[in-house]
Amino acid sequence: MAISVKLDDLLHDNRMTLTELAERVDITLANLSILKTGKAKAMRFTTLEAICRELNCQPGDLLVFEDAADRRAE
Repeated sequence: MAISVKLDDLLHDNRMTLTELAERVDITLANLSILKTGKAKAMRFTTLEAICRELNCQPGDLLVFEDAADRRAE
């Protein structure tokens, strides 16, 4: 089981760079990059709220649960 972060897709859809999002949500580019690559172990709700506000999305658009069985089928 894994949680995938779909930040790249949302940034593309909103025609926004990672740097621009980092500035808008007041988070370091390094921390946002860790989130984007799926290496983050946790995220504050305030950060999630800020990202969703700036990307005009819901938390479920950003974070997707993938069952291990689903990943093996691909």
